Amino acid sequence: MTSGTAAGAAGVDLSGRVALVTGGGGGIGRACAVALAAAGALVHVVDVDARSAAEVAELVGGRAHVVDLASPDAVGGLPDAVDVLVNNAGMQHVAALEEFPPERFEAMLRLMVSAPFLLLRRTLPHMYGRGWGRVVNISSVHGLRASPFKSGYVAAKHALEGLSKVTALEAAERGVTSNCVNPGYVRTPLVERQIADQARAHGIPPERVVAEVLLRGSAIKRLIEPEEVAAVVLWLCGPHTAHVTGASLPMDGGWTAA
Repeated sequence: MTSGTAAGAAGVDLSGRVALVTGGGGGIGRACAVALAAAGALVHVVDVDARSAAEVAELVGGRAHVVDLASPDAVGGLPDAVDVLVNNAGMQHVAALEEFPPERFEAMLRLMVSAPFLLLRRTLPHMYGRGWGRVVNISSVHGLRASPFKSGYVAAKHALEGLSKVTALEAAERGVTSNCVNPGYVRTPLVERQIADQARAHGIPPERVVAEVLLRGSAIKRLIEPEEVAAVVLWLCGPHTAHVTGASLPMDGGWTAA
């Protein structure tokens, strides 16, 4: 896929640039891969699911990499000549602290904190060498605010926020920016399953689950579409965002404003 309508609309030209998107096989990651490729980038699609990675790579004319980023050795086989790094891969587990499995907590930190750290160590030298780079970390509203029963996810996203800010400070004089995008509930298969489960549990229609349960604290009562998150990611790679670094950009429908 080459530069086209999406690139023109966003004013972003990534021709000659290389992007790497983790969790690129679906949801937000897939949308990011599509948007970056439409702006002209060659996209490396990294996902634990081989079929999804291959499908998206074929769609965008990129390259698929099937790895489990929760494994300490996974990053070693990924490319290092990367200009745009999108740390998107994540996982969720909901349980009270005293019942939260320690092995799941540790796996979540490996996937959402250690893997981004290792990818930064791997890709920053290339960005520094070219004097240009963009690191975009897909955080969450839970990187800014906590919710009960999500200790692993909240801890990981808060850590990712700190890692992003340190990256911004160290990379500022090298032409590299680092930012977090902080969406609320995005219309992904994971969230759609949550809606169905909550509808059955509460005995209410799915649309009421969205407005009254998931988005109770949000001023805008609709789910965010993955393409909306991808549009912000693409904007951060554009020509007018060189001074946007070390920031956390909420896309939460007003949740954190309350």
